[in-house]
Amino acid sequence: MLAVEVLGWVGSALLVYSVLQTRILRLRLFNGVASALLVIFNAAIAVWPMVALNVTLTAINVFYIVRLLRGRHDSRTFEVVEISPNEAYLKHLLHDFDADIQYFNPGFSSDDAAQSDLGFLILTRAETVGLVLARNAGDGSAQVDLDYVVPRYQGFTLGEFVYRPAGPLAARGYRRVIAPPRMQNAGDYLTDVGFRPEGGAMVRDLA
Repeated sequence: MLAVEVLGWVGSALLVYSVLQTRILRLRLFNGVASALLVIFNAAIAVWPMVALNVTLTAINVFYIVRLLRGRHDSRTFEVVEISPNEAYLKHLLHDFDADIQYFNPGFSSDDAAQSDLGFLILTRAETVGLVLARNAGDGSAQVDLDYVVPRYQGFTLGEFVYRPAGPLAARGYRRVIAPPRMQNAGDYLTDVGFRPEGGAMVRDLA
């Protein structure tokens, strides 16, 4: 019975922890595991209504996890919309997410944004989930000033939709992309979207 009680506490704690997550995929994963543990716990103490509830929650979480994983690289799920770096909406995004942007790109400012020639929003339906600012670096290269994913979708490689060979930078004639020099704390994000080290910078070929 002690093991069953511990399982119940662990499942409950994990359930609470899951709803504190800002990243949607992590929320679904932790919530799904918590619901599965609580299925076992409630079955062990024969509380069948709670078993039914947690089986349902587990199934819902599995459905959305599969949907998120299948769609994370799909251009039918995410689309790129070009926006002027001077647009009021873009300035609003930069202001609203400034603290998080500073975490990943320390020192990035509105002055840096003003130097960008190109702006791209990554959308899923009508929701803005990512932002890329870039400028012409000459010799067929685009220098990315900012590649940012909102907290809800961090863990997704949304910049890939801008950097793909069929993406908007390649359509403008750019042959390679140089990663943001300030980007930190992003784990393997740059390599996951296809960048590689070259001459002290991270670059990606668009061909």
